[in-house]
Amino acid sequence: MKKGSTLFLKAVIVLIALGVVAGLAWFPQSEGRAANLNLVSIYTDPFILYTYIAATPFFVGLYQAIKLLNLIDANRAFSESAVTALRNMKRASLCLIGFIAVALVYIRVFAQGDDAAGPTMLGIIVSFAVAVIATAAAVFQKLFQNAVDLKSENDLTV
Repeated sequence: MKKGSTLFLKAVIVLIALGVVAGLAWFPQSEGRAANLNLVSIYTDPFILYTYIAATPFFVGLYQAIKLLNLIDANRAFSESAVTALRNMKRASLCLIGFIAVALVYIRVFAQGDDAAGPTMLGIIVSFAVAVIATAAAVFQKLFQNAVDLKSENDLTV
């Protein structure tokens, strides 16, 4: 694979990360519950803090994707490190789905008088997208593990 392709993918991952960081910084100030709060009270709100904690697996997954692209650049795509990166991406995706599910339960239970259908549907759509990423990572993990096993078996034969 050409380095330009992986460089482009790395740039896209960095842009996604920057967009999410900007959203995490800007969204709490524009949220409806925070309209009458000062800056300190906004960022100490339990739901906002939960959102920041829940964003951690997302950034771990992005880091693992960058790590995998670096391994591809170094011609070590079919190595145990690549399998580990894919496993970590899968686990981060599943963890993110769990955080989204807990947030949806919180919204459905504690949305007093608010219409929770919009956030619920958004959470479901994001969960499906993350599930697709987790499934792809699991398939690639299995494929890469088979390649690593085959490579090590051939190295022992020769």
